[in-house]
Amino acid sequence: MTTRRGRNKERARKRVYASAITLFRHKGYAETSVAEIAEHADIARGSFFNYFPRKDALICAWLKERRATLTRRLGSHLRCGMPVAESLGTCMSVLGALNEEDLDLSLAMLTAWVQAGRPLDQEPHLEAVFAEIVECGRTRGEVPDALDSGQVGELLRDLYIGVLCRWARRPPAEQHSLGADLQQALDLLLHGIATPAGPHHGRR
Repeated sequence: MTTRRGRNKERARKRVYASAITLFRHKGYAETSVAEIAEHADIARGSFFNYFPRKDALICAWLKERRATLTRRLGSHLRCGMPVAESLGTCMSVLGALNEEDLDLSLAMLTAWVQAGRPLDQEPHLEAVFAEIVECGRTRGEVPDALDSGQVGELLRDLYIGVLCRWARRPPAEQHSLGADLQQALDLLLHGIATPAGPHHGRR
């Protein structure tokens, strides 16, 4: 059973996190200091470290929240039933919408995530989501039996991250739908780039 002290600490932690997210959204991650977060949350600067060991721990907290939202929105799409291409397309659409709904925060946290080196040391949640969808398709005969679902999950995660990073670098006036960009990249991966075999295939 949670004690009153534990409940109070958790409420304070949530307040610190909410303050940090508000500041990141308006100022950016790099431009926001621990002292500013503490002041916004109405705590002493040193008390910040009672809830988060470092400022970059807030990146992990945000990613955890983002993962929970993704899983909740995908819902039944994570269960076998839908064609694999449709399920993957839905997943990319949800990921695109999550980033576009709060664009300033998404861009600030993406920048912080890259600067902190997290692409090289990330938790495998997203690739597991993709791998589960692919595995469902494999059991229904939609993809080859020899296909490694985990490897495909990693490839799809890399595709998502690559498209997201390129999209984020564009000037605001040139940022079209992220969901559309993700779907276009997914279609290219699913259908390939090789010229179909035919009577003229291989001719020079």
